[in-house]
Order: sequence, then structure tokens, then C-alpha cells
Amino acid sequence: METFVHNQTSMHYTIAGNQLPTLLFVHGSNIDLTYWEAQLAYFKDKYTVVALDLPGHGKSGRNKTHWTVKSMGEDVATFIKTLNLQQVILIGHSMGGDVCLVAATSNPGPIIGLIGIDTFKSAGQPLRPEYQEQSEQIIQNLHQNFGDTNEQYARMVLLTPQTPVAVSERVVKDYRQAYKPMATEILEAIFKDEYLTERELLPRLSVKLQLINVDYMPTDEGALLQYATAGYEIHHMTGTSHFPMIEQPDELNKQLDLVIDVIKQENSG
Repeated sequence: METFVHNQTSMHYTIAGNQLPTLLFVHGSNIDLTYWEAQLAYFKDKYTVVALDLPGHGKSGRNKTHWTVKSMGEDVATFIKTLNLQQVILIGHSMGGDVCLVAATSNPGPIIGLIGIDTFKSAGQPLRPEYQEQSEQIIQNLHQNFGDTNEQYARMVLLTPQTPVAVSERVVKDYRQAYKPMATEILEAIFKDEYLTERELLPRLSVKLQLINVDYMPTDEGALLQYATAGYEIHHMTGTSHFPMIEQPDELNKQLDLVIDVIKQENSG
């Protein structure tokens, strides 16, 4: 494990392999780089693989005054530039997809692909009116009883009764133990205005958006048609949760293999 410091905040990361392209794995909210262990092990002999803990997560620093997806994306963009990573394929899970979107549009030069894992399912769309009051109640409850509320949110939105127990227990533990200031502020931003960032940045993305999404919850393709102007492709996975990297790692690796080959072919000319 190595450390990178940007804006006085440390980010822990791991790097292996020495062949191009570079696969940069970015986790979602409340979890960490260890969720990518099966992918790192699978791809390290074929490519350069990098995974990091976003600020406020895992072993990375927590000394930020405000927590935003945009600032995390800028941290990742600076990370890519400082380490001089080449031919980068960004692979972002959940919120990590938005982090990668910020990074890819902030520093597009070395980026040859962006793969979202169970993300951009309602790209550029605000919460439906019937969910507004519910989201406000969740944020209020996070301030009052963080652990129970974050667990309830994970079980209600990200897991299902059919999710394997080991997966559910791992996710619930991480959500309960997440860094409260970061987790609360990020979720509130996701509920209220992250869709505006997607509306602004998806049309600026210079590479085709590749999505590997789990069918436990559908993807709104109309939104992608409107905003992903460089094109998009959805690769569907069966599953029962928002975390295919730990629920079905072998299947996700197969899907990633195929998508990475497509990106390589598109950049071979």
C-alpha cells in the first residue's frame, strides 16, 4: 500500500502490473479499495492495475472541511497526473462513477475509457417527487442515529432479501462504520444535486460510456441517450445487489474483460 497526498489529504492506493492500458478502480461511497481484490488479482498479469481509497474512506485521510464528489474527482485527476498514468481506463462503482466522470473531464488526455459498475442508472435525473420527503427524512435520521440509518439505507436501496448473507454483512458493517461527516454530506449531495453535475459533465465526456449494470434495478436509457452524447453501451448482469465485484466477481471479471477489449480496439487506430 502506498500513499499520495493532495490538498493535505492522504490517499492510500495499491498498484501492480506493468503493461498498458492502466486500469484505475474507484470504489463507491462508504466502502474501500478492498472491494476490488478479485479484479486486481485477475487483471494484474495483463495490465497495470491501480485502486485507491477515496478521501474519507478506508485508510485515506479525513481532514477535509467539505465533502463533495467533485473534489474527489479532482483528487483522482491529480492522482493520475502526478503518477503519470498512461492509457487509463477508469472503472468506477456507484458514486465512483461520478468521481471518474469528474476526473475524465478534468484531465481527459490520458483517459481512453470509462466503465461504470452499477451506476448512471438515472443519469442526470433528479429524485422523483415521491422520494423527496423520504430522502430528507433519511438525512435527518443520519444526523440523529447514523449507524442504524445507514444500515437501513443499504438494506432498502442497495441490497435485497436474496443477497448472499456474507455480502450483506460486509456491506452493512462498512456502512455502519463509515465516516459520518463524509457519508452524510455526500449522500445529501447525491440526493439533491448530483444529477446537475451529470447533466453538465456527461456531454463533455470524450469517450463512450461503458456500463456494466446489475438488473436488480433497471437503467433509464432515455436519460443516457439525452446526456451521454459520445455514446454509451450497457452490459447487463444478473444479480441481487449493488455490489457485483463481491457478489459475482468471476462474472464481473468476464464482463470487464470483454469491455476492456472493446476499448482497446477502439483506441488501436
